[in-house]
Amino acid sequence: MTLRGLTAAMAAAATIVATGTALAAGGGGTGGPKAAPSPDTGSSSGASLYKNPPSPICANGPAGGQRAIDCEPGVGIHNETALAVNPADPDNLVASANDYQLKVSGGGGTQVTVFSRVRTSFDRGVSWTTYPVPYNGYTGTGDPSLAFDDVGTAYFATLAGGNVNSTDVVVSRSTDGGKTWSTPVVVAAGKGSFQGRPTIFHDHPVLTAWGNGNVYVTWVKYEYAPGGASITTAPVLGAVSHDAGVSWSKGANISGSAPFCTGLSAPNACDQTWGNAPAVSSTGTLLVTFYQTPEYRPDGSTNLARNTHMSVRVDPQTGQAIGPPVIIGLAYDGINEGDYPVNVDGRQTLHDSEFRLLMQGNIAADPTDATGRHFAVVWFDDRGATLPVNPDPYQAVTNSEIVVSQTTDAGAHWSAPQAIALARDQFFPWAAYGSDGRLRVGFFDRRYDSANHAYGYSLATESAPGSLAFTAAQVTNALSDPTTGSRWFRINVEDDFPAATRFIGDYSAIASAPYGTIAYWTDMRDTVCLGGSCGAGQATYVAVVP
Repeated sequence: MTLRGLTAAMAAAATIVATGTALAAGGGGTGGPKAAPSPDTGSSSGASLYKNPPSPICANGPAGGQRAIDCEPGVGIHNETALAVNPADPDNLVASANDYQLKVSGGGGTQVTVFSRVRTSFDRGVSWTTYPVPYNGYTGTGDPSLAFDDVGTAYFATLAGGNVNSTDVVVSRSTDGGKTWSTPVVVAAGKGSFQGRPTIFHDHPVLTAWGNGNVYVTWVKYEYAPGGASITTAPVLGAVSHDAGVSWSKGANISGSAPFCTGLSAPNACDQTWGNAPAVSSTGTLLVTFYQTPEYRPDGSTNLARNTHMSVRVDPQTGQAIGPPVIIGLAYDGINEGDYPVNVDGRQTLHDSEFRLLMQGNIAADPTDATGRHFAVVWFDDRGATLPVNPDPYQAVTNSEIVVSQTTDAGAHWSAPQAIALARDQFFPWAAYGSDGRLRVGFFDRRYDSANHAYGYSLATESAPGSLAFTAAQVTNALSDPTTGSRWFRINVEDDFPAATRFIGDYSAIASAPYGTIAYWTDMRDTVCLGGSCGAGQATYVAVVP
C-alpha cells in the first residue's frame, strides 16, 4: 500500500508537524517556519550530554583527499555547512554545520543535543580539530555562518534557542584562528512564546566582515499573529559592529518596500522574504541579496508563488539600507505555478524525492575589481524543466538549474539571470571569487546518476572573468542517494523509495584561497546505525580543489 495517493491539492496543502527542530531535535525547542523535521532517532529527550564538552573536543589527523571532518564521539548528524578562509593566514580554515549529537543511553532512550561546533585547520584542510563554542544558557543552536575580517579575527553567527526565548541571533569571535571562542553576544533577541509558539522568531543569520573589527550580519525576522498561527511580517534585518562584535547596532529593516513587492504588513512591503546573504567589496561597498514572494504559506514555511531575487545596498557604517531594493530576476520555484513537485510536508522537492528545497544561494564580491562594484549572485530554480511539472514527486520530471547574475555598478543594475545548463538536477549553490577574478560556484549535482536520484558535489569555474560562462567538474568521488535508505529524517511515502530523507540541510559552502577552492558539503555516502537501525548518514565532507 502506498501513501502516494494524495491528490495534487492535498499534497500542496499537506503539513506534517515536526517533532524536532534544527535547534533542538526532540529537545523542547520552539521551532519555526524553516525548522527541520524530526531526525527520527527513535525515542528522544533533551539531554545535557555534549553541552559542555572539553576543548578541543577531538581531532582528525593528517589525511589527503576529500574526507569527513566530523570527529565528535558518538553518532551524529551534520548538515548546512559554513566555511571561511583567514585572509591573514590562508592556511587557516574554519568550518561549521548544524551538528546533532546523538547517543543511546543505558535505558535505551536516545539523548539528543544540537550544538554547532567549529572545526579548525591550520594546514589547508589536511588536518582538523573540533572546538566548542560556550553557548551558556542555550539549549540548541543552528544555521551557522562564518567570516574573517582582514586582520584574522573570526566571527561565528548562529541561531540560539532556549527557555522562553525563540531563536536569538548570536555572534561569537575568535582571535586565535578558531581555537577559542568568546561567549556569544546577542544581536537580536527572540520574544516569548504563546502555547509553545514564538511571537518573534529569527532565522537564517548570514554574516560578512572586513577591515579591522568590522562585521555585518543579516537575518529574517518573523512576527506572528496573536496565537502564533500565521506570519504577519517577515522582513530582512541587518546589524553592524565596528568593535569586533563586542557591541552591535540595532537591527534595521533593510528589505524595505517597493512597488513590485506584495507585503503582509503593508501593500508594498518587502516582508515575505528569505535567502538573505551579504557581501562586502575591497572598497567597502556592502550589498545584501534576498528573495521575496508575493504569497507565503500562512505559517511562513515556504513560498506558494514564485520568488523574485533582489539586492539592496547598505551603509557599512550604520547598517541601514541606502535606498529601496532592486530586482535581480524571477525564480521559477512556485508551487502555484507548478514549478516544482511538492513533498509530504507541502514543500518544494525534486523528482523521486522528499527532501525540501529553499531556493537560496549567496552573493560574492570580486576582490580583483578596483572599483569595488563587481558582485555576482547565485540561486537555483526549475527553469530547465518542462513546466508545469506534476505535483507528485514520483511522477514529476525536474531539471533544476543553478542561476547566475552579476552587477558592475554596485547593484544598481543586474545582468539577465542565466542558468548553468547541465543535465538533470542541480541545487544548493554557493559562490566565491578567486584571486584571478573568476567566479566559482559549488553545488549539489545529480547529473552523475542517469536515474536523477543520487547527487555528487560539483564546482563550476568561470572561463574568463566576468564572462558568466562556466566549466563544471565533479568534486566528490562517491555519490549520495537521498531518495531511499536514509537513517535520518526518513519517511515512507512511495513503496519503491522506502526511508526517503525529508532534510539534507538548505545550503552548502565553498571558499577561495590562493592555493585553490575549498568545498564543504553534506554527504550521505556512509552507513550509520543507532538503536539497532541503520541507513545512510549525514556527514560533512571537505575537499580542496587546486
